[in-house]
Amino acid sequence: MRSGSRPLAGVLAAVWSLVYLVTQVLVDPPLGVGTTLLAGVALTCVLTLGYPSALRGPRGGRVSSRQPGPGGASSNRTIAAAAGRAMPLRSGLTPDAARRTAQLLRPLLGGDAVAITDREQVLAFVGPGADHHRVGGQPPTKLTARVIARARTMVVRHRAGIGCPVPDCPLQTAVVAPLAIGQRVVGTLKVYRVHADPPARDLVEGMAGILSLHLELAELDRERNLAADARLDALRAQINPHFLFNILNTIASKARTDPEEARQLLLRLSDFFRYAVRQDGHFAEFAQEYFFVRTYLSLEQARYGDRLRVRYDIDPQVLTTHVPVLTIQPLVENAIKHGLANKVEAGTIHLKARVDPLTRTTSIQVADDGVGIPADVLAQITAGESSASGGVGLRNISQRLDTLFGERYALHIQSTAGSGTVVDLRIPLR
Repeated sequence: MRSGSRPLAGVLAAVWSLVYLVTQVLVDPPLGVGTTLLAGVALTCVLTLGYPSALRGPRGGRVSSRQPGPGGASSNRTIAAAAGRAMPLRSGLTPDAARRTAQLLRPLLGGDAVAITDREQVLAFVGPGADHHRVGGQPPTKLTARVIARARTMVVRHRAGIGCPVPDCPLQTAVVAPLAIGQRVVGTLKVYRVHADPPARDLVEGMAGILSLHLELAELDRERNLAADARLDALRAQINPHFLFNILNTIASKARTDPEEARQLLLRLSDFFRYAVRQDGHFAEFAQEYFFVRTYLSLEQARYGDRLRVRYDIDPQVLTTHVPVLTIQPLVENAIKHGLANKVEAGTIHLKARVDPLTRTTSIQVADDGVGIPADVLAQITAGESSASGGVGLRNISQRLDTLFGERYALHIQSTAGSGTVVDLRIPLR
C-alpha cells in the first residue's frame, strides 16, 4: 500500500466505526441495516473524492491546492470527526438544526460561507456575507429558486452568476445543491467562496445527498411517531367499558357490605384511569407499568374474588428499564377475559419479567391456566386478523411495537385448548 493511501484507509475505518456507533448505538431506536450501509457508503464516497490518495491518484488543477496532502493528518482528523457526528438535520429542517449543520459543514466542504435554505427562506448562513444574507428572510438571489425549480446542482464561476443585489458582497463563486425528501425538493445547500476557485461540486453534491437522507429519516420518524400516537390513543380508548361497568357494580355492592373497601376500590379505579389517560410519551419505567397492572388486577380480584389468583415473578433489575406504555395491561386483560372468565374453577395469572444483559433485552411473560385458544382462532390472531377473539388488542399492540422497534422485538403466543395461554414479549433494553 502506498503511503498516501494509509491515512485514507485509517480515516475510512474510523468513519465506518463512527457510522455504526451513531446509527446502531447512540440513536434510539437504532436505524436499519440498509440506512447504516447507505450512510457509510455515502461518507466513503465523499472522503475518497475529497482525498488525493493512491486509490484515485493525485488531484490536479485548482482543487488540489485546497485538499490535504499525505502529510495533512490534522485535516484528516477534522474530516473524520465531522463526518462521524450525528447530523443535526436528523431532527428535521429547522433553523436551529440548519445553523448547527452549516457550522459543521463549513470546514468540511472547504467553503468560505455555507447556507441552508428551505423553499421560502434562509434558515442558516455562516461566513462572509451574513450581514445581508439574513436568516429568516427570503434568499436575496434567484439562484436558490432556479436550483429548487430544476432540482439539480448548479455551479457559479463568477460573481454575476450569484446574483446578489448588494454591490460589495464578497461572495464570488458557489455550488448550490438541492435538498430533497424523495422526489420533493425541500431546500438547498449552498457553499460559497470569496475567490474565483469554486468549491468541489462532487463534494457538495455528495453531502447534499447525505443531508437529504437525514431529512427523509426525520420525515419517517415524524410519520412513525404520529402512527404510534394514534395507536396509543386507540389502546386508551379500547379500555373495556364492560370492565368499568362491572367494577362500578362491584364497588356499589361493596358500599353496602364493606364501605372502607369500596372507598379503596374507588381510589384504585381513579389511579387506573388517571395513569391510562395522562401518561405522556410512548415509554415509561417498568415500575410504573407494573403498578398500573397491579392496580388493574386488584380491581379484577375484587370482582372475581377467589376465582382469580395472581403470581408475580419480577426481576428487580427490570423495574428501572423502560417499556412501551399500555402494553402489559392489555395482555393481562386478554388473559382474564378470554382465558379465565369462562373457566368454572379458579384460575391463575402469572406475570414474569426479566432482563438479559447479554442480549440487552427485556422479556415479559403473561401466562394463564385458563380455557386456552382453539387452534383455528390462534391462527387468525397470529395472522393479524382483527375478527378473531382478542385479535384487535393484540394487533394494535403488535403494530405499535412495529412502529417503535421495527424488527427488533418478538411477540409469541402459545396456547392449548383447555390448558391455558402463554404470551412472551421481548423488546430491546432501554
